[in-house]
Amino acid sequence: MITLLDRYLYSQFTKNLLLVGGSLIALYLLVDFFEKVDNFVEAGQSAGLALHYLLLKIPLIIVQLMPVCLLLAAVITLGVLNQHRELLALKAGGLSLRRIINPILAATLIFTLLNLAANEWLLPNTLGAANRIWYEEVKKTKSQGIVRQGQVFYKGKKGIYTFKHPGEATKQFSDFNYTAWGPDYTLDEQLIAARATWSEGVWTLEKGRSKTRKPDGGYRVEHFLTSRVALPDSPAEFFIPAYRVEELPLSENLRSARQGTIETSAPARARLHQRLSYIFLGIPLVLLGLPILILINQRWRRDLSIAIPVSCILAFTAWGWWSAAQSLIRVYHFEPLLLSWSLHVLAGGLGLLMLKRQDS
Repeated sequence: MITLLDRYLYSQFTKNLLLVGGSLIALYLLVDFFEKVDNFVEAGQSAGLALHYLLLKIPLIIVQLMPVCLLLAAVITLGVLNQHRELLALKAGGLSLRRIINPILAATLIFTLLNLAANEWLLPNTLGAANRIWYEEVKKTKSQGIVRQGQVFYKGKKGIYTFKHPGEATKQFSDFNYTAWGPDYTLDEQLIAARATWSEGVWTLEKGRSKTRKPDGGYRVEHFLTSRVALPDSPAEFFIPAYRVEELPLSENLRSARQGTIETSAPARARLHQRLSYIFLGIPLVLLGLPILILINQRWRRDLSIAIPVSCILAFTAWGWWSAAQSLIRVYHFEPLLLSWSLHVLAGGLGLLMLKRQDS
């Protein structure tokens, strides 16, 4: 049952979140504009295109800043409540600290879930459009490859390649398919292999089939265990830019993590845990930030003047921990589930323990 206290805290938290978020977004856009305006001018693009680009980046900025915005909004909401002696009155009325902050935690969860929905349905479209403006119209670069349902599709010099690939560190591909057409759009050649390896300018295909057009218009089909062929493209041209991978919705990362071989699913699992752990980072930060605010008030009799800088330090430390964990996953191939969520477990557990001690 939602009480008057709950509605009051919901409204205050939302107002503070909009205030903090709006201020940080404006600052982010201002810095981004001055950093990139020269690139738009040098590329001969209009100011309208630059403005369109900045507007398209707002969902990405919101997603990136949401954890720290949630932390600051929660700290400000409880800090103002404490500064006006409302928190003391509520505790004198028999309410525990955990009951008082429940609406703040519930609001944090709601906005986190909205952030999750934005990552799935809003961010892929806006980020894709922003990247096309920046990389194709400003930087004058264009990728020939796309990723769909865990498969890479690449348009080569003469044909189209499709495959599953674990990354640039290896030149081995699974579910390899190469198809080339003639000038009249008839099939000239098709190569299908369970595995393909590129070395010293030669492709080695394993457990596959070739289909080649004969001069009389028919086709010759051959099955092979191993075949060495020369194709017009090398793997160095295949790799999809990192920004194209970042445009994928969460469901696409999940599908890639569940399907394919161990080599192809491992990077997708790492990306999935990376994105999900960052989306939910605001919850443990709020759980830890609120009792820290109470401790600051008890020790120094100050609220926001110290709590806000401490919250910023806490957010920066959490971001550093999270980034270090992602680096360890990429470099040493540690289990992404363990490292990506370690901060959530420790910070959230410590915050719950501190809240329990405050009520005891």
